[in-house]
Amino acid sequence: MTGETTSGPTSGAFVDGVHRFPVRVYFEDTDLSGVVYHANYLRFMERARSDMLRVAGIDQRGFFEAGGGAYAVTDIHIRYVRPARLDDVLHVESRVKSIGAASCRIAQVIVRSGELVTDALVTAALVGRDGRPKRQPPEWRRIFEALAVTAGNGEPNGN
Repeated sequence: MTGETTSGPTSGAFVDGVHRFPVRVYFEDTDLSGVVYHANYLRFMERARSDMLRVAGIDQRGFFEAGGGAYAVTDIHIRYVRPARLDDVLHVESRVKSIGAASCRIAQVIVRSGELVTDALVTAALVGRDGRPKRQPPEWRRIFEALAVTAGNGEPNGN
């Protein structure tokens, strides 16, 4: 076995406007008791949001490298419902809720075998290299608007 692989890293997919991203819990994700450390749920959600944008056709890296700026989380409401543990297979489901000139709100839930583990409502704003809010490109707004319509408009559980 050479360690080489022909497949790429894990990627999510859209199903009815909802982006589903798989995550396996590894030892490094857990605390001494074998439960996922609370901050790591935020990491799982960040990976899912980044993947969601990439799969939707938004090139964050290219935009940043061209001097356009990057998204920054400006607000997050999170609720921990059940613990996830070592070797659990989780899915992060992300739905675009609303779009502003410079921001978007994304509802995210983490589930294990259909059971809610964590949910959150995240606001991310596009900021320029100077750190100030910047209007999102029109083509990105169109993508977000189409996703918001497809995914429906319900809030995550409890938020």
